[in-house]
Amino acid sequence: MTSPIYALGVGCERGCAPDELFDLVNKVLQNAAIEPSNLSGIHSIDLRRGEPAIVDVARKFSRPVCYFSASFLEEQTPSLLNPSDRVFALMGCHGVAEAAALAGVGPTGVLVVGKTKSAHATAALAVTKR
Repeated sequence: MTSPIYALGVGCERGCAPDELFDLVNKVLQNAAIEPSNLSGIHSIDLRRGEPAIVDVARKFSRPVCYFSASFLEEQTPSLLNPSDRVFALMGCHGVAEAAALAGVGPTGVLVVGKTKSAHATAALAVTKR
């Protein structure tokens, strides 16, 4: 039997405080009873490449960061629990955290935790089995 593969998707406003995103991610992982060491990586949109809050989460969890284009994240829209026209207008895809989590686990992935929000950030968790 193969082990589940988990991917964390995150989104945030530019300049989001690293502690805000880190606290949100911890809440998502604790609610799903998933250890950070079980994550394949931290996933987001390429428009947030190098964003300090995202880099900080990856560093604290010793996990790689993978960024996806808005067009690739948009392909995940049929599987999103919380698609948003507002996010589409701003980012070019109907969701960042959920879509990035799904993109991180591949085409057979499903969301374990849908978009969870704080004031300036979002996080979601997806899983698949290899």
